[in-house]
Amino acid sequence: MLCTHVVATVRLCFAAMHQIRSVRSLTHQALLTFVRALVVSKFDYCNSVLSCVSAHLLDRLQSVLNATARLIFLSWRSEDISQLLRELHRLRVLERILFQLCVLVFRCLPGHSAAVPCRQSTPCRHCRRSSSRHLHSANTMLLVVPSTRRSTLGDRTFPAAAAQA
Repeated sequence: MLCTHVVATVRLCFAAMHQIRSVRSLTHQALLTFVRALVVSKFDYCNSVLSCVSAHLLDRLQSVLNATARLIFLSWRSEDISQLLRELHRLRVLERILFQLCVLVFRCLPGHSAAVPCRQSTPCRHCRRSSSRHLHSANTMLLVVPSTRRSTLGDRTFPAAAAQA
């Protein structure tokens, strides 16, 4: 299921880039706007579910980000992509996924976001360390990692992936 999602996302993003590339009279700012609206928005949609995918699928997604950077700066494939991504202020694919996952975790914790209603049964819970001594680690914001039955599907659930991020 995740493989088909990644393949479809990569296909849609490359098709959108092909359409953008066919328009010749775009300014740099208009090109940047089109790429953000047509490619990056499709790329970032629900990418937090991809937190436990294989390196092969992450490489396919990374190729989309690399191609968008090369399209924006009109650069060759032989040029260093790291500098182009830095100029665009873009994270790599795995870093984007972890960032979005951390934002979702922050919004799910009770009392941290006014935009999300606080539910009684939140999937993310803080570790409560009970000790007679006062430890510095007692103030950390660690989350409880729930036990899962299946390592293939259970570790991809939101509470398990969020606690490990």
